[in-house]
Amino acid sequence: MEAKFQIFLILLAVLAGVALAARRFNVAPAILLMLAGVGLAFVPGMPSVELPPELVLLVVLPPLIYSASVAMSWREFKKNLRPIVLLAVGAVIFTTAMVAAATHYMIGLPWTVGFLLGAIVAPPDVVAPLAIARRLNMPRRILVVLEGEGLANDATALILYRFALAAIMVGHFSLPLAAGEFLLIVAGEIAFGIGVGWLSLRFRKWSGDPQVELTLSLITPYVSYWLPEHVGGSGVIATVACGLYVSWNGPLLISSATRLQGIFFWDLVIYLIEGMLFLLTGFQMRALYEKSKTFPLDDILIATAVVLVIVVIARFAWLYPATYLPRMLSRSLRERDPSPPWQWPFVLAFTGVRGAVSLAAALALPFALPDGEAFPYRDLILFVAFGVIFVTLIGVGLTLPPIVRWLGVAEAGRHEHAAEHEAEIAARRQALESALKSLDALTAEKDISDEVMRLLRARHDIRVNQLPDSLDPNHHDISAAGTALTRDLIAAERKFIHNLLRDGQITDETRRRIERDLDLEEASLANREYRGGPL
Repeated sequence: MEAKFQIFLILLAVLAGVALAARRFNVAPAILLMLAGVGLAFVPGMPSVELPPELVLLVVLPPLIYSASVAMSWREFKKNLRPIVLLAVGAVIFTTAMVAAATHYMIGLPWTVGFLLGAIVAPPDVVAPLAIARRLNMPRRILVVLEGEGLANDATALILYRFALAAIMVGHFSLPLAAGEFLLIVAGEIAFGIGVGWLSLRFRKWSGDPQVELTLSLITPYVSYWLPEHVGGSGVIATVACGLYVSWNGPLLISSATRLQGIFFWDLVIYLIEGMLFLLTGFQMRALYEKSKTFPLDDILIATAVVLVIVVIARFAWLYPATYLPRMLSRSLRERDPSPPWQWPFVLAFTGVRGAVSLAAALALPFALPDGEAFPYRDLILFVAFGVIFVTLIGVGLTLPPIVRWLGVAEAGRHEHAAEHEAEIAARRQALESALKSLDALTAEKDISDEVMRLLRARHDIRVNQLPDSLDPNHHDISAAGTALTRDLIAAERKFIHNLLRDGQITDETRRRIERDLDLEEASLANREYRGGPL
């Protein structure tokens, strides 16, 4: 037990160190974490750390999916539902079929094993590509489609995985029956996820305690995931539906105290989960290396190369027709949603990083069939899955930034970002104007002293004056200087409060209350800062 805890502390230290290194060298943390995991696995004396598949599929995956779903805008998800479904369902099924055909005719795998391998490597990961893409100022629609695909494609892949695994275990497969079951699972999970989201919000509003609400928010993804998974579904669709419901309906039901604490709580939880996941994925290299000694190396390399090429080609082969063909066939769609430039589907197709879900699905394969025979090609499937994950993560992570710059996609993202900031300034100003009208109405209804009115109007004027009139560079420089000076003033006030505490003039409880106000003000400054300049 002590040794395991020591390993856990080592992994936490490596996670923190890699995060600092990634920021210093401007590299996606997922890449360095994977490489660090591989390096740690071969350190002399380091015990082998295996990644239990149930840890990923039942413990790690639900909060990751739920958190991403809550962060996703339901309006944008609904607006981009067609491309998301085409990728999350169509591309996964197409890639699975392509991998099955290629491995059957080129390597000689049975069709059922080929479909199983295809289902394992078909779904791109949601974590790593988004972490890379967000740093590149891509247009928001690309990010929304990538995020929506990453949320839903695991469900398609895991359902196909179960079908293929059942076909191998029992020896037969019915396509019409599987298709009907697939549709039933999707409909049932959507309804169940919405129901869990509705109950969760009602319980949280009823509790009225931030600690209880955060506890309920942590339980929610597991409730929405585990029950559908237990009865034969994937659990992913239910968790996505639950998160989107909470995202759309939560702002009016969740208190400000819970929301403030929840941001920091969930940021830390997701940061630790994602970091540990990539580290442990890299750790699997040692176990695979030991197994590869009894496996022909040529077979591993050929199979990995074939599958890697197929998953890349299949994504491009699916995405371009899926982008332009519906618009060619439908005039209304063409007028409502004009065709994007060819660079956008290229970036979407290129950003096909495979992640830990693929590895967990491969690790979860049984060792033997019901009759006692060894599960066919189990080790080969495991080697190929890890190889595809490793190459796509490192390859895409290192080559995507120059490709995005070469294609000019980031320029469109910067223009969109500036327009979004203009809209935000207008929204803030309109909200303050609405609040001022409410203040006038409340004044007419209630007997409020002139001193209180002066304080309220002064607060309102300060907030209005914090908003820039425009986003021109000169105003950014002025705002940046004001923000820096405000931070200096907060630091001076914090130091003075600490001296008062040290001299015994105030209590610790008083110091904490004052510090909380200072922390909230500093967080407000950070919330108004953007790459284009602070607001």
